[in-house]
Amino acid sequence: MIARHETYTDKTDIWAKLAAPLPAGVVSWRQDGKISSRDGRFFARFVAYIDANTVRERLDGVVPGEWDLTLELLPVLPATDEEGNLCSFKARLQILGVIREDVGTGRDYKSAATDAFKRAAVRFGVAHELYAYEQNWVQMDGDGRYAKPLEDPQAAYARRYGDPQAAVAEAHDETPVAVPTTAEPRPRRVRSVAAAAPAQREPEPEPEPELPEELRAADAETPSCPKCGGRMWDNRLSKRNPKAPDFKCRDRSCDGVVWPPRPAANGAAPERAAAAPDARASTAAGPLVEEDGGDVAVASADEDLPF
Repeated sequence: MIARHETYTDKTDIWAKLAAPLPAGVVSWRQDGKISSRDGRFFARFVAYIDANTVRERLDGVVPGEWDLTLELLPVLPATDEEGNLCSFKARLQILGVIREDVGTGRDYKSAATDAFKRAAVRFGVAHELYAYEQNWVQMDGDGRYAKPLEDPQAAYARRYGDPQAAVAEAHDETPVAVPTTAEPRPRRVRSVAAAAPAQREPEPEPEPELPEELRAADAETPSCPKCGGRMWDNRLSKRNPKAPDFKCRDRSCDGVVWPPRPAANGAAPERAAAAPDARASTAAGPLVEEDGGDVAVASADEDLPF
């Protein structure tokens, strides 16, 4: 019984290390979806992601030589735009005898394989905190294909919501703080000449550009998941397929979606159309239409995961 208890404790520690907060500097941002125009300004949604090499380093650091990845090529999926078809892989990640699987898509084999690898690693807790990020709308310098953000997406997110990595690290920090006792001599404070000089007044930061009322209202009106009650992604401004879901649950294990309202039939009575329930409060269980991603962190045709 003692040996079994020690084995269980060791594995529990391993799962906690796999799900530990990401180190600083490994989270990147990329544009998700098309650019939206509001009041003469252009905004695009950016999502956070990590490279596949970051996931590999976490696995090698926690369980060196004890993990195995198997990739299975899936049939080609038709794309929703004119850029061709999508490649798909199913990743099978095994760590200490425990197996997790997930599917990734991409424009080529490399992006699809790395996407599947990272999605399978998330099921072990690697980079799970990226799912808690809020939507990050950043102002762009235009609406063209090569438009660039006017501000660093990481700085824009930190100004609106605070540093997410610092908040996660603080929540997971369990290191006790040493409190000096009265028996220990207190160090003598020495006032330096530089400290006596008057401090220079720092320049005031530039005012933050406010999001249009439409985007703020969209964030406020985001409903809860009809199945698990969790938070949902808002795809109304970025989706390419108008028949795709307006909202999708952020939890990968939940398939809760909210479909767009159906147009009223010709000749229908006005009072019948007015009595129709709001599509955002209804739950239609159907096939999930996924949104195209990009680069390494490809998601689906209408919705992308944070990485």
